[in-house]
Amino acid sequence: MNVGRWMQKHVITVRPRDSIVHARRVMEEHRVNQLPVVVDDRLVGIVTDRDLRDAFPSVFEVRRARRARGTDPASIVVEDVMSANVLTLDPEADVREGARLMRGERIGSVPVVQGKRLVGILTRSDVLDAFLSLERGLV
Repeated sequence: MNVGRWMQKHVITVRPRDSIVHARRVMEEHRVNQLPVVVDDRLVGIVTDRDLRDAFPSVFEVRRARRARGTDPASIVVEDVMSANVLTLDPEADVREGARLMRGERIGSVPVVQGKRLVGILTRSDVLDAFLSLERGLV
C-alpha cells in the first residue's frame, strides 16, 4: 500500500509572502488544517491552523496595542509563522510509514514530495481509508 495510491493529489497551498489572513481564509474555505507552503511547486514549509491561531493577536492584545505596528494580521506573512523543516514522504513509501510518522509526531498530514517538488499530501483520513480497504479486502 504505497502513499502515492492514497494521497490527495490536488493539494491546496499558499505562498510564503501570502498574509496569514489569506491562509486562514483558505483553510476555512477548504476545511483543511494544514497548508503546504510552496514556491514554483517546491515545498518550502508548512503552516497549520495552530500556527495561525498563535499568530493572530487576541482581542485583549488588540485593544491594548490599538493596532500597533506588527499586530495587524494582514501585515504578517505566512513565512513568518510557518515551519520550514517539514516532515515529508515519498510517493513510494508505505502508508504504514505515514501512519507511524503522523502518530509519532502528532501531526494530521504529511506532504508527499519527489525531490523537493510537492506531488500530494497524505492525511489522517487517507490513512484510515487505506486501512479500511484492507478490512474490506480491496487491497
